Amino acid sequence: MRDAFIAELTRLAAEDPMVTLITGDLGFGVLTEFSERFPNQFINAGVAEQNMTGMACGLALEGHKVYTYSIGNFTTLRCLEQIRNDICYHDCDVTVVSVGGGFSYGQLGVSHFATEDLAIMRALPNMMVVAPSDPWETAVLTRQMAAIPGPKYLRLDKGKAGLPEDGQNVQLGKARKVREGTDITFVVTGAILAEALAAAETLQQDGVSARILTLNSVKPFDKEAILAAAVETGGIVSIEEHIKTGGMAGAIAETCLMGGISPSIFQSIGLEDSFPSIVGDQDYLRKEYNLDASSIVEIVRNVL
Repeated sequence: MRDAFIAELTRLAAEDPMVTLITGDLGFGVLTEFSERFPNQFINAGVAEQNMTGMACGLALEGHKVYTYSIGNFTTLRCLEQIRNDICYHDCDVTVVSVGGGFSYGQLGVSHFATEDLAIMRALPNMMVVAPSDPWETAVLTRQMAAIPGPKYLRLDKGKAGLPEDGQNVQLGKARKVREGTDITFVVTGAILAEALAAAETLQQDGVSARILTLNSVKPFDKEAILAAAVETGGIVSIEEHIKTGGMAGAIAETCLMGGISPSIFQSIGLEDSFPSIVGDQDYLRKEYNLDASSIVEIVRNVL
């Protein structure tokens, strides 16, 4: 996803000299072409994310379209006050780019687990929250986001769902139905969609028909698609590589409650309210914390 984002941002920078990328001393291999082609649109702020965010706000107030770029929690939690008070309060055109959503950097430990970011960024006024599921979708959404002014958060995963490219049917803020089903609906955000797709195939062998909706945006949120799924299928299973509290599962529950719809089944698959205590690669951690396809299958079998 990172490479797809940078490739699309490079194209945007060629079209608009006000596109500006600020990195927190990260990503030089992938950023080399951008920095060499557009030296006046590139800044290395160093390992100083709070300064990077304040700088982004100032540039945006002068008309620049700014992107801040670093690892997961470094562009978000380390500089949350500046995101809130500078970028969001002033409604600045700044896109906060987080490389390594969820367990992408799982071998580096809890400081690098981006597992609360959706909830935190979703709570900020004016902030859009976007999480693609595939590299090609990342490119499509990067261009669509660039056309919308204001604060935005782009959560990039190391993985990919592996779906065929279908850019014509990707619309920012709208759910995409990637699998038909009548018994249950999986609602997924991010590249963990790959696990949901595999789980649905296994459940099909049991005679369980699972619809899958992938959400490229947690804010704005496609309430209509969620309410329709709650009515048309036997229930909703929320799947996210994120803590259960306040993220996509919370948005689904809020939508159903305020929409007057009570799904016969509502199951949240995500991390519990505690810090993960082990390290390992993304696949290993998904299995350990019941986010892999096999775990999803067992959870769904138990609730049906």
